[in-house]
Amino acid sequence: MQPRPRREIPLIHLLPNAMTLGAICAGVSAIRMAYSNDFEKSVALLILAALLDGLDGRIARILKSESLMGAELDSLADVVNFGVAPAVVLYFWAMDGDQTLGWIAALVYVVCCTLRLARFNVGAKEGTLDKRFFTGVPAPAGAMLALAPLFLAQAVPGLVPDPTPIAIWIALVGGLMVSRLPTPSLKMRVPARHARPLLLAVACGAAALAAYPWATLFGADILYLLSIPGALLWQRRSSH
Repeated sequence: MQPRPRREIPLIHLLPNAMTLGAICAGVSAIRMAYSNDFEKSVALLILAALLDGLDGRIARILKSESLMGAELDSLADVVNFGVAPAVVLYFWAMDGDQTLGWIAALVYVVCCTLRLARFNVGAKEGTLDKRFFTGVPAPAGAMLALAPLFLAQAVPGLVPDPTPIAIWIALVGGLMVSRLPTPSLKMRVPARHARPLLLAVACGAAALAAYPWATLFGADILYLLSIPGALLWQRRSSH
């Protein structure tokens, strides 16, 4: 019996999965930073995880190195980075003394994030996803929405977090994640005449993020929430 020939793959094809694993490391490290009360680094690591999450799949498609393992790994990373990590960071930040309501809210958020990702995976395999919109708030956006109270407190010195409203807030964000509301997707098409204003807005946002990170992150959350009714209206008009 002859041995199987060894299968070799280009080293660069490992890059997308390496980025996904790097995102997991960033998410878990965000929890560690929160445990040390270094919430600025926690948020920075979660943003890094979100950036890596947005890039790994695109790079895999460019390199033509998509795989079933990569898809499963990406979904597991999302549960850690955008489900568990934000919930634990918020719990350490504002709800550590509220061991009942705060922890229940954190669990509700994590469960909703997991259910949302499972629904997305099923839709992707069955080919039933509407590529113009997401159904419910996607996991990375949900994580940024959940962190809105932290962004606001950092932007407004002296603002003391109240555990009860924050617990209610992250439970509501979890509800938005598993909802059937259409939410904006980067695959949405816009008129060509809007391309330059959109690029200018992105450049201004990047400059604001560098100069006023906390206020910009909170403002981005507000704009995202305001975009949901617009996506709902757009979907209804396009379906007629």
